[in-house]
Amino acid sequence: MNAIETEDLRKSYGDLTALAGLTLAVSEGELFGLLGPNGAGKSTTIRILTGQLRPDSGSASVLGVDPVAEPVEVRERIGILPEQESPPSFMTPREYFDFVATVRDLDESVVAKRVKTWAERLSYREKLDTLNTDLSRGQQQKVMITGAFLHEPDLVFIDEPLVNLDPIVQESLKRFLESYRDDGNTVFLSTHDIDVAAELCDRVGIVSEGDLVTTRRPADLAEGERLLDVFLREVGHDEGVAAGESGR
Repeated sequence: MNAIETEDLRKSYGDLTALAGLTLAVSEGELFGLLGPNGAGKSTTIRILTGQLRPDSGSASVLGVDPVAEPVEVRERIGILPEQESPPSFMTPREYFDFVATVRDLDESVVAKRVKTWAERLSYREKLDTLNTDLSRGQQQKVMITGAFLHEPDLVFIDEPLVNLDPIVQESLKRFLESYRDDGNTVFLSTHDIDVAAELCDRVGIVSEGDLVTTRRPADLAEGERLLDVFLREVGHDEGVAAGESGR
């Protein structure tokens, strides 16, 4: 069964076409990566799938629910980690998690255990009672990651999750995402870090000019072929790169 499906999704902002008929499917229990140049439609896709934006046409399904018709139900069932979003500055991490628990109707004792686990996993336990505004950008990112997983969703959308994290915490999070997937959950990862996508993802989709141009399994790449090579070729930049290299 597919956790995510889209069919001919289209979205424009005035004269700018963000999505030009995007059709894709992500299986349950898959760690799927979405790659593409800036402006390719990745953020628009996530906003539609998470019920934050209406497409001009086309259809979508997330865990069997239409995110356009039932956006609240979709957001109740998923986790979302947006790129470059910060926790409320006037709260501490602990207060923010209490707020998330209230919104998601989570038991206080369960939340306390989960917060402790995440604070230890991401190495910020001593910052739980510090105002978010006084945290570093990396520590704020850790708070947002915890908030996205606090209710233990079956599906999570994450946009550049490793940005601002130190290498030790990056490794801890990557290993968690793999175990989360292995437990049957689904990850929809948007990133510009092709090496991370190649390491983590079961399958990647490459979007260009608002459409899906190919999907690949990193594990099935030919010997000596890099996911970066595939990406550059599919988005039409391989010739320019080759020319630049030959001129060095």
